[in-house]
Amino acid sequence: MTLPHPAVAALTRPLILASGSPRRRELLAQLGAEFRVEPPDVDETPRPGEAAVDLVRRLGHDKATAIATARPDAVVVAADSVVDVDGVVLGKPGSDDEARKMLRLLSGRWHHVHTGVSVAAGGQVRTEVVSTSVEMTAFGAEQIDWYVGTREPHDKAGAYAIQGHGGAFVTRIEGSTSNVVGLPLAELVALLAALTTWLPAGRR
Repeated sequence: MTLPHPAVAALTRPLILASGSPRRRELLAQLGAEFRVEPPDVDETPRPGEAAVDLVRRLGHDKATAIATARPDAVVVAADSVVDVDGVVLGKPGSDDEARKMLRLLSGRWHHVHTGVSVAAGGQVRTEVVSTSVEMTAFGAEQIDWYVGTREPHDKAGAYAIQGHGGAFVTRIEGSTSNVVGLPLAELVALLAALTTWLPAGRR
């Protein structure tokens, strides 16, 4: 068991991760946290004209609230991530063909990964939006077919995983790497530490 981060060790409430993502489970575990996983039932459909940063802020907040409403005794962590290419929002591909289309759009270009990370406790929710810029090398149909064949793109925003086979396409990154994976750890730690300012002593 990893030694708990001080912000985690200070918690006196049960910790819940409102996400079914294996990547987010692994990242939260890196903080030495003991937690339950309770994926929320939230409609992730973007609203007409909704910008990427507004989308992830809303969904992070809504996911945290959905679980915190049923578990007011807990500290709830939630997050939502999208890939943004010149204002075009890429979520998770619904098929191999959609994954190929996304990867062709990313090839040889910079894009942004936005995550809305939220912490809910004591009837309150705090949300931060974290953005990271990622540059992809140029790659063609053969490499795309190989990558889609690994099955890795299927449940990943933007159809790639920087921590997996998809890392072979990444040439530069500016910002948080854990954010690209799906849970910005530095910002999450800051939100957990800030519980001391908005929850009474003994209720954190």
